[in-house]
Amino acid sequence: MVRFGPAGNDSAFAEAGWKATVDAPAWIAAMGLNAYEYQCGRGVRVGRETAEKIGIAARGNGIQLSLHAPYFINLSSRLPERIEGNQKYVLDSCAAARAMGADRIVVHTGGLGKLSRDEAMENTRQNVRELLEAKENAGYADVRLCLETMGKINVIGTAEEIFSLVAMDDRLLPCIDFGHLNARTHGGLMTREDIAKLFDDMENTIGMERARIFHSHFSKIEYGKGGEVRHLTFADTVYGPEFDGVALETAARGYEPRFICESAGTQARDAVKMKEIYQKASQAEKCRE
Repeated sequence: MVRFGPAGNDSAFAEAGWKATVDAPAWIAAMGLNAYEYQCGRGVRVGRETAEKIGIAARGNGIQLSLHAPYFINLSSRLPERIEGNQKYVLDSCAAARAMGADRIVVHTGGLGKLSRDEAMENTRQNVRELLEAKENAGYADVRLCLETMGKINVIGTAEEIFSLVAMDDRLLPCIDFGHLNARTHGGLMTREDIAKLFDDMENTIGMERARIFHSHFSKIEYGKGGEVRHLTFADTVYGPEFDGVALETAARGYEPRFICESAGTQARDAVKMKEIYQKASQAEKCRE
């Protein structure tokens, strides 16, 4: 099943009179959505009791949960204090995910600093291996790490880099952020042909089994010389990318990813638009067959 949902709460959520995230699953389910990504970018601050309540509400409304780990994670560093911090952020994220029944954690890879790209990648490989070991030892084998493609040029996170990292271990999944990739390539992910090449590269690197269930973020993103500047909404007609090519190629290949919309303040409403676009693409594919 292809799933669609927002990252965090749309501004319309509060405007409609809802106050607590525990109410979000019912609100987005009423919109026809079936996924939700809980945001811990600024730190894992959700208590166990609240997490459990969110999980109960999600299950009751047919919503599959994922969780975004803190932005503070930097996997390109081998400084002992950084390694310790990274593992704490991930294990805290796993604990929150377990409490609410989220099955995936999205993790950023981190910046280059003064390292060469090769040095940063080698550090990242080692750190990812150690994160997986720490996660397993702590009893969180059921929570899957999703490494995210990034929007700024001076960070680890090209499609090639993320696919290479994910290929190291079957327990990893890629989180393809189409807006990030379009931003860091200055508009290089705008056509269906661009998407087809991206998916071909993913299949060839990590295999079809994981490629077909990839995790995803999608939004239109303004970009400049260094890549990503800021997230936009579907009202943007300048930067893109558009979802149509993604939907068509996803339907043609029979993929079943989870699409999380990260539009700026309209993420649930834009997720509904994404679902509608995909349904049309899927129907067109069936007619073609």
